[in-house]
Amino acid sequence: MSESEVKTAKAAGTGAAAPVWQRLRLEAAEAARREPALAGFFNAAVLSHDSLTQALCYQLAQKAGGPDMNALQIREVCKQAFLEDKNIIKCVERDLQAVSDRDPACRTLLQPFLFFKGFLGLQTYRVAHWLWHQDRDVLAFFMQSRTSELYGVDIHPAAKMGCGIMMDHATGVVIGETAVVGDDCSFMHGVNLGGTGKEFTDRHPKVGKGVLIGADAKILGNIKIGDYARIGASSVVLEDVKCGCTVAGVPAKVIACIDCEEPAKAMDHLISPSKMQD
Repeated sequence: MSESEVKTAKAAGTGAAAPVWQRLRLEAAEAARREPALAGFFNAAVLSHDSLTQALCYQLAQKAGGPDMNALQIREVCKQAFLEDKNIIKCVERDLQAVSDRDPACRTLLQPFLFFKGFLGLQTYRVAHWLWHQDRDVLAFFMQSRTSELYGVDIHPAAKMGCGIMMDHATGVVIGETAVVGDDCSFMHGVNLGGTGKEFTDRHPKVGKGVLIGADAKILGNIKIGDYARIGASSVVLEDVKCGCTVAGVPAKVIACIDCEEPAKAMDHLISPSKMQD
């Protein structure tokens, strides 16, 4: 990072108002200064690139590359996806910001960009999703398989995922083919958006915007989870959930409604006793 770039980034600040790429470069430069043994890594992953798109394509390819398809080949596929669908990078920025805002363990944007498997698995899915809509389903399935192997996150490339999504830890997350997830949702580990049988039609949940889903929760079947709902940890949800309501249990029952206005952003898993239903 040049001296002028450092000055510009510092002038903009490292808070949420600063552009994501600018913040990422500044953080990488600082990390390289503090940990010289990793300076080459930070340079290769972030500082040697001219844009967030280039850096992310490199990072995803380095992770997913292997004997069947090398990193350079995957990098070219990622570049094509980002080039032809400008919405992907907008979602990437919102996803990064979501992790930064909602995960108290996240100190910098550099952490999820380099190390968090929830973020990396979600971005690899975004490339697979683009491939799916280019009728390149075989390569899309290859990317899905690599994502599952690498990160423990299994998202069907046909599933529809919104922007500003945070997957905390993400191990064991499974999202089925006809699932839909709205913007600004937060998932804990072990979440399953699955089916209930062998139907070949629309068979997976439709999750609204701003929904918080607790660890190991299972939402099964073609049901609707309303905007800003909360799903309690380890719950099994088999019926629709209304907007703003909290459900928990096996099978899940309504515990409270309008208990938390934006649960996915607040990351509030507690239920106020005064608002619990009988």
